[in-house]
Amino acid sequence: MSSPTLDIAHFINRITFDALPENLRSIINKFLLDAVGCGLYGATTRSGRILAEHVMDKGGREEASLWGRGWRGPAESVGLCLGTWMHAYELDDYHSGAKLHVGVPVFAAAIPLAEFLGSDGKTFTAAVVAGYETSIRASLAAGSLNIRNRGFHITGLCGTFGAAAAACRLLELDPETTANALGLAGTQSAGLFAFNSDGSETKRFHGGRAAQSGLMAADLASRGFTGPKQVFEYGDGGFISAFSGSGDISLLTEELGSRWEMLNTSIKPYCCCGSTHSTIDAILELREKHNLRPEDVDEIEIFNHSVVEKQCSWKYEPSTTLSAQMNIEYCAAISLADGAAGPAQFSEERFSDSEVVALAHRARFTVDPEIEKIYPHQFPGKVIVRTRGGQTYTSYRPGPKGSPLNPMGFDDIAEKFRWVTGNVIDSGTQTHLIEVAQKIDQMESMEPLPGRLAAPIQASQA
Repeated sequence: MSSPTLDIAHFINRITFDALPENLRSIINKFLLDAVGCGLYGATTRSGRILAEHVMDKGGREEASLWGRGWRGPAESVGLCLGTWMHAYELDDYHSGAKLHVGVPVFAAAIPLAEFLGSDGKTFTAAVVAGYETSIRASLAAGSLNIRNRGFHITGLCGTFGAAAAACRLLELDPETTANALGLAGTQSAGLFAFNSDGSETKRFHGGRAAQSGLMAADLASRGFTGPKQVFEYGDGGFISAFSGSGDISLLTEELGSRWEMLNTSIKPYCCCGSTHSTIDAILELREKHNLRPEDVDEIEIFNHSVVEKQCSWKYEPSTTLSAQMNIEYCAAISLADGAAGPAQFSEERFSDSEVVALAHRARFTVDPEIEKIYPHQFPGKVIVRTRGGQTYTSYRPGPKGSPLNPMGFDDIAEKFRWVTGNVIDSGTQTHLIEVAQKIDQMESMEPLPGRLAAPIQASQA
């Protein structure tokens, strides 16, 4: 019997590296290298250290390597850490239409499981693509704005499906067992946006928990544990009904295997919420073009979507790194002040700086009717800066740097990788990991990746 859930389970079961189009094969290395860089940086953060202590204290069967700790443990525990690390500093990739951090749960699940199974690079690549497509399509089918407006963090909800899909492909589970795993993943979907109330660390945790849940779902299904094989479409308590209330189930499988949503994934050049990035690009453009400095500015008017206002706009007051990373007024202010939006710009020293805070207070948000029509399928941004000298400067960006409208190439990602990990690993290890990512499809085993990452890393960065 055919159903949307079974149809995507068949897709996961059948996907192979050789069936992937060349334009998709050629970008996997970018997303892998970016995820590894994000994870290495995240391992040094406060939340990253807490998760590492947690899983190491719990112990368990030695299946996979916990990066930088010289410790091996269950793949699910390692996945929990990797996913939390990769999402620990708002550096990780995202899909705008799905409003989802895609790579975190997928890579955090696939890397430790591939290490345990001894999977080759082509199988790993196929599994990663299966994970990306499944999680993105789950969000699109449910309606990402519907989910978000109900107060959920979509990475925690749909990431479980991506992690489970990648794990099922690596385990070579048949379609029915894969459908059971998707059902088991869906019943673990969770993630509340309440972290915005005080900038707490639960947001970091969602990506790791999704990876852990997806791995558990696939393992349980492989042992015969059943899950609802209509998890997406069932009316009473199915994923779309429960988390969205409305949606379009056809988007789960529409042109599946011929239209690749992974190609629409964006990579971040800035370590803050993706919905702020076009605003940052616009600010940086005006800063450079007109030599703007904080003392020149009377007002910054930020134009964007009503959902961006809901999740990213409030009167900024110094609190936590996450609060600064999520606040669009702060992101605009620090970008104009520093000409950058990297890790240094979200340190306590900078997010508490009185001049930057004062500039953030001179920023205001306006809902833009044109952006209302196209967000979240695109993440545009418009900014008007009014100076104390009476000048008015405007910039509109249809999509941020790193998005499909303004993509970053492998060399750009390698440069980002080097500055993100510069205080974490040595240059030789950086070069090795860049080379591994470039030839991932040629590898007979994934061991060179976790093998090099297992060595101890530097002390805390954030």
